[in-house]
Amino acid sequence: MPEVSLESLSLIIAMLTTGVVGGLLAGLLGIGGGIVIVPVLFIALGILGIDPSIRMHIAVATSLATIIPTSVSSAWSHHRHGAVDTDLARRWSLAILVGAIVGVYIASLVESQVLTAVFASVALLVAVKMLLPLEDFTLANSVPRGAGSNVIPFGIGAVSTMMGLGGGVLGVPVLTLCRHPIHLAVGTAALFGLIISVPATVGYVWAGWGRPALPAASLGYVNLIGVLLIAPLTVLAAPFGARIAHRISRRRLSLLFGLFLLLASVRLFYSLLAES
Repeated sequence: MPEVSLESLSLIIAMLTTGVVGGLLAGLLGIGGGIVIVPVLFIALGILGIDPSIRMHIAVATSLATIIPTSVSSAWSHHRHGAVDTDLARRWSLAILVGAIVGVYIASLVESQVLTAVFASVALLVAVKMLLPLEDFTLANSVPRGAGSNVIPFGIGAVSTMMGLGGGVLGVPVLTLCRHPIHLAVGTAALFGLIISVPATVGYVWAGWGRPALPAASLGYVNLIGVLLIAPLTVLAAPFGARIAHRISRRRLSLLFGLFLLLASVRLFYSLLAES
């Protein structure tokens, strides 16, 4: 029986832990787990010596692939609690889909450091919004309608795809700024994650196909080892996170969301400074 190196064992343990934590966060916060998966994968790939020019692309693409089953599990769990706005999801689905495709195209043209900066910057802005006592601060009394309003879901799809996230990181604060209740926003954002992750995963496979220096067992930028280790645990853990979410107050849920985003943002900004 072949021996497993300490480094390989550490990587496997990190991936399994990431799957559990990512799944819990997916159900708890409606974020698809990517806010945890992307930074951890980025660090792990750095330990393995993966080329920095494609490191973030691999982390983002692999994260999106794991979000597919997680989003199904999380969205279904929230739907059973009556916390998914299916009418809004239908209205926004096409714009989110188009945004996801555009986001993959942009990501295929830029360097890994650009994706890292996008992830860290957007996560920091959203964290500030969720941590501050701004529950009563809104930009609209309801979610905008009309052709012009499609800019919002398009942006959610495009930026989320470049960050390797489901729809929660942007979808939850956007919806709450439009007076959507936090639990309904979280559940609906979980469904956004499915609309984003499927076309985005296919796009990253295409964009990275044939690239040199990819790690073993990769389909384009999607690493199958990471997917196989992380995805099953996120699916199993997501319903537990959703169950917890419906027992927590709105303010505590917002604080948890903001804290995780802040920690992830600081870690990635540090990695950018270390590489410069």
